[in-house]
Amino acid sequence: MPDHVHMCISIPPKYAVSNVVGYLKGKSAISIARKFKGRQRNFEGESFWARGYYVSTVGLDEEMIKEYIRNQEKNDVNRDQMILGV
Repeated sequence: MPDHVHMCISIPPKYAVSNVVGYLKGKSAISIARKFKGRQRNFEGESFWARGYYVSTVGLDEEMIKEYIRNQEKNDVNRDQMILGV
């Protein structure tokens, strides 16, 4: 699916998850706007990312989750085809 992103990141306990996600979303939105919209400043009122996000911890299945992320587009297409019966 082209409308979402999966990431597996390690965040030290001294950082709040919400601060890290906010930083990633903010910096990436600015970078994308600069690269694809030719904007250098004045991003007020624009939104690139959705307001929310989902976070989960990774334990014993970390390698399985990383493999899913590496192949997320293929996995999502296969899942959508199963749901739609294509």
